[in-house]
Amino acid sequence: MGSYITVQAADGSGQFRAYLATPASGKGPGIVLAQEIFGINAYVREVADYYAEEGYVVLAPDLFWRQEPNVELGYTPEDWQKAFQFYQGFDENKGVDDLAATIAAMRTRPEVTGGVGVLGFCLGGKLAYLAACRTDADVSVSYYGVGIDKNLDEAKNIRGKLVLHFAELDQFCPAEARNTIMQSLAGNPHVQMYLYPGVDHAFARTGGDHFDKPSALMAHQRSIAAFKRAIGPEHDLSALWDKHCEYEFGTRNVDDTMATMVAQPYVNHIPTMTGGVGHDQLKHFYANHFVNSNPPDTKLVPLSRTIGATQIVDEMLFCFTHTCEIDWMLPGVPPTGKYVEIPLVAIVKFRGDKLYHEHIYWDQASVLVQIGKLDAAGLPVAGASTSRKLLDESQPSNTLMKNWKY
Repeated sequence: MGSYITVQAADGSGQFRAYLATPASGKGPGIVLAQEIFGINAYVREVADYYAEEGYVVLAPDLFWRQEPNVELGYTPEDWQKAFQFYQGFDENKGVDDLAATIAAMRTRPEVTGGVGVLGFCLGGKLAYLAACRTDADVSVSYYGVGIDKNLDEAKNIRGKLVLHFAELDQFCPAEARNTIMQSLAGNPHVQMYLYPGVDHAFARTGGDHFDKPSALMAHQRSIAAFKRAIGPEHDLSALWDKHCEYEFGTRNVDDTMATMVAQPYVNHIPTMTGGVGHDQLKHFYANHFVNSNPPDTKLVPLSRTIGATQIVDEMLFCFTHTCEIDWMLPGVPPTGKYVEIPLVAIVKFRGDKLYHEHIYWDQASVLVQIGKLDAAGLPVAGASTSRKLLDESQPSNTLMKNWKY
C-alpha cells in the first residue's frame, strides 16, 4: 500500500527515509508515526497501512538514520540486542527535531488535508509525548511510552490533545513511574490517560508475545476518537450504515452491499456464529445464505442508535414470518410459518468511510420459542413478550421469577 519518500532534516545535516501510506481516497489528515526501537519494520508499515485505511495520510520517519539508515529489525534475541544498542545510542532531542521536520513536511504535502497528529509506540510513545510538548502537532497519541516521567516538567507546554496508553504490567514503565506520570498530569485538560489492566508492554503489537486483542481494540478506538476530534476526517456513519442495510434488505444486491465495506471485512452473527471473514467468504455468505435468504416480509424497526467515533450501536426489532429457511438465524430449521419479532442489537465498526465488521446479537431462545421449537414452560426464557416490553416498559417485569413479590 505504501511507498518511501525522503525528508530533509531541519538542522541541514542530511535527509532521511520515511514510509508513506495514503488512504484509498488519496487524501486526508496527517499522522506522523513514531517507531519502536526496531526501526521501520513490517509492524510499523502494518500500522501505517492500518491508519491509512482509517482515512489518514501516514508518514513513518526512520528515526535511527543518524546512527544507521534504513534499520529494519525483527524480534529475535539477536534483533533485540541490536535494537537496544540503537536505543542506547539514540539522541532523543534530535529525534524530536526529526519528528518536527516530518510534521512540517506533512503539512506541505498535497495529500494532507486538515491537521497533523503524532502516533508513537514504545520509544515512539515517549517521542509522541515530547512532540506534544515541543512541536505544533494538533494531537499526539502515545502507547506505553518509556521514560515520560523524566520530562514531566515540559507538560506545561502541551497545547494540542495528548492521549497516553499505559500497560499495567509494563516493566519498562513500572507502576512507580506510571503513577508519577498520572498524578502529575491529572487534571490537565489537554491530556487523556488510560490504563489497561493485566497486560504488558507492546500489548498492541499484532503477533507479539504480549499482544492482547481486547486491550488493543479498546486503545485503537480511543486513539481514533482523539484523532477524529482533533483533525478529522468526519464521515456520516449513520448514512453509510443505512445504505448498507438498504442493499441488504431493500434492493438485496450483494455487489452493492460488499461495495460499502473495506477490502477484507467480516460479519459475525453471535448466537449462531454465522457470517464470513474476508471478502470472498463474506460475499459467498451474503450471496448464498443471507441477502436473498430472508423472508419477503422481513422488517427492521429502529428503536435507538448510538454513534461513536468509529462505530454505531443500533437497537431494533427484527420482524419476519418464517416462510423460508433462514440459514444465518435458523440454520437447518424448515419453515414453520410462524411470525417472529425479536430485539436485535448491531454493533457496526467502520474504517474510514467503509464498514469493517458487524457483531449482531439477539436472544436465540426467544426465536426458538416463537417458532415452536422450544417449550418455554419451566425455563427462564420468553418469546414475543420481549419485543412487546421493549416497546412498552409498563408491561410486567419479573414474570419469570416465581419468588417475585412487590
